[in-house]
Amino acid sequence: MLQVAICDDEQFYRKTIQNLLIQYLQQKNLEYTIHLYQSGEEFLSQRENSVKYDIVFMDISMKKLDGIQTASQIRAFHSDTQLVFVTAFIDYALEGYKVNAVRYIMKDTLDTAIPECMDAILQKMQLAQVTFSFMNGETTLYTDNILYIESQKHKSFFYYMQPGTANTNAVHSGIVTYQIYEKLDVIEQQLSEHGFLRIHKSYLVNMKHIRRLSNYTAFLDTGAELPVPRLRYQAVRKLFVTYKGVM
Repeated sequence: MLQVAICDDEQFYRKTIQNLLIQYLQQKNLEYTIHLYQSGEEFLSQRENSVKYDIVFMDISMKKLDGIQTASQIRAFHSDTQLVFVTAFIDYALEGYKVNAVRYIMKDTLDTAIPECMDAILQKMQLAQVTFSFMNGETTLYTDNILYIESQKHKSFFYYMQPGTANTNAVHSGIVTYQIYEKLDVIEQQLSEHGFLRIHKSYLVNMKHIRRLSNYTAFLDTGAELPVPRLRYQAVRKLFVTYKGVM
């Protein structure tokens, strides 16, 4: 699931970029969410936004907090977000490279620039997939869309987010379950390179979907709440903070 943000103080360009991205992502049959922000202040008002998004399209010339300043705060959290600067003025190109922007595109070339930009970003990101032999057959899943895996006796249950259902705030809305006869220890090894965290002997969670940790509970962006044992809590929190780059 690609999480994309568009930050521009002009509604026309927010909507134009959004429509072009929707067209591109649907043609590629990719699952996504797109959030719109009117200013750098609004974007940064939710601290997790600094590390939450895979791709951010950022206008440079915004009032008060401009795109370069906003991007600098994103990078201060060690974010691996793919930053794309969008502007009507080419004078800012050098500043964009200082915050490791992946692209710098002009507002009068959006129709052609965005598809090329997205091609380059997706190639760089190399969206990861994994294949498991579930009870209903072999299935390939996007790792980003796996919310968590739960172990119950001799089975493990994969909770997987379907297209267009991110941030629904409903625990079971748009989520399908896959069952497999496999130990969670083995699954943990298979997903070790994809940002999964063992928060409990029975739960392996995709850190990308953890909104926060508090009161010995992991709160997911779907609304699900999973327990974290007291003895494991500090170690889990430390690993999560290292992954997110924020406290």
